[in-house]
Amino acid sequence: MFAYIVRRILSIIPTLLLVATLVFVLLRLAPGGPYDTERALPPEVMKNILKQHKLDDPLWVQYKDWLVRLLTEGSLGFSTKYPNRTVEELIGMTLPVSMQLGVMAMLTALAMGVPLGIIGAVRQNTWKDSLAMGASMLGISIPRFVLAPLLVLVLSLKLYLLPVARWETWRHAVLPVFCAALPMAAYLARLTRAGMLEVIRSDFVRTARAKGLSERVVILRHSLKGGMLPVVSFLGPGFAGMLVGSLVIEKIFDIPGMGRYLVEAVLNKDYNLVSGVALVYGTLLMVSNALVDIAYRFLDPRVEIDK
Repeated sequence: MFAYIVRRILSIIPTLLLVATLVFVLLRLAPGGPYDTERALPPEVMKNILKQHKLDDPLWVQYKDWLVRLLTEGSLGFSTKYPNRTVEELIGMTLPVSMQLGVMAMLTALAMGVPLGIIGAVRQNTWKDSLAMGASMLGISIPRFVLAPLLVLVLSLKLYLLPVARWETWRHAVLPVFCAALPMAAYLARLTRAGMLEVIRSDFVRTARAKGLSERVVILRHSLKGGMLPVVSFLGPGFAGMLVGSLVIEKIFDIPGMGRYLVEAVLNKDYNLVSGVALVYGTLLMVSNALVDIAYRFLDPRVEIDK
């Protein structure tokens, strides 16, 4: 088991290097640059700016310098939009906010989706099952950029129950967390139902019922562990996808998270900041997938991952 964990951690390094290389190359090949403005600068001024920041060097030289600085100093350089701040400072300031939003949204999604999936599986083909799956289908169908303005209009501007935007108190977190969690909860409900239905029909569950165990014990102690396997496999990429997708939520609710800065960095061709955020998202995705693989070993002993 320990050897497998070490191998999974080491496998993240070349993948991150590949991600960093692709992001670097694609950003440089895209039209425009970080110092392009609506009013064109004189050629001499633009030439001096590019020379000062070494953007007039060949692409392979820029990549070598960038990679050496990243590997030796752990530095991604300064942001072009925020010239007095390094990329590490901006990420350190905004990542905790995005992580708070992501963790609260994930916990909310689990609290809503897993019980709905269990109800749908235990009460299969009844009105409770239809209601639970209908609610999950509705959650999947409504985009976040549609749901968020509707909730703001009704709960904030009409009923004055919750703040419109910002990230200060728990009341400011209610709307963005719910909007971020709803699509995830819908997917979790359907995955939980599918996994539970497969396990409920298993021989060991029928044996547990034949022993006279209560239905609650059969479901929670014997069925739920195996039924959660599809959910666990989805949580890794799902959590990383929630963080990436939260940029819409952060923009709508004016949350000072990493997603909002990513949007601004892309619009302003901020090479260093886009590269840094992409590396953070890639790291979160790969670490989440590694944790999912490890969790599989504990949930299902039949899965051999340590060989």
